[in-house]
Amino acid sequence: MARRLDMLARRVLDLCRARSLLLATAESCTGGLVAGALTNIAGSSDVVDCGFVTYSNAAKQKMLGVSAAMLSRYGAVSAETAAAMAKGALKKSHADIAVAVTGIAGPGGGSKEKPVGLVHFAAAARGRPIIARRRLYGAIGRDRVRERSVAEALSLLALLGKRTKARSAKHR
Repeated sequence: MARRLDMLARRVLDLCRARSLLLATAESCTGGLVAGALTNIAGSSDVVDCGFVTYSNAAKQKMLGVSAAMLSRYGAVSAETAAAMAKGALKKSHADIAVAVTGIAGPGGGSKEKPVGLVHFAAAARGRPIIARRRLYGAIGRDRVRERSVAEALSLLALLGKRTKARSAKHR
């Protein structure tokens, strides 16, 4: 899996570099692993603007501007919260694209409505609609849920990188 994550991260960096795009990550259940996969590659600083690790609801509110009302209504693990995290990462950074991850890696913390292995993703680009994904990995173990979530987040960044127009020379 480490080799696959490295390949995905390199692909994201290459796509963003070719379009002069900056990216940001907003992570909960992955705890910074998406940003870590990207910054593990030398030279990534020309693409990676920042990463937000917002494990608690308070951090989601303070760092990304996710509203208390949204968290109360939908919960931290929801499509709505993932989208708000991605939008917040764009608002609080210089990034052109962002990905957000929130879920329940386990082994505890799940419920019938939101079981262990449920992860929501959102990818955002300035001026474009959110791309949302929901994955139910099941109770495959905390490490595997997190690894698969990192791969999914990197895949979303690659997709968004392909779809996002290059920055103009005046914004570089």
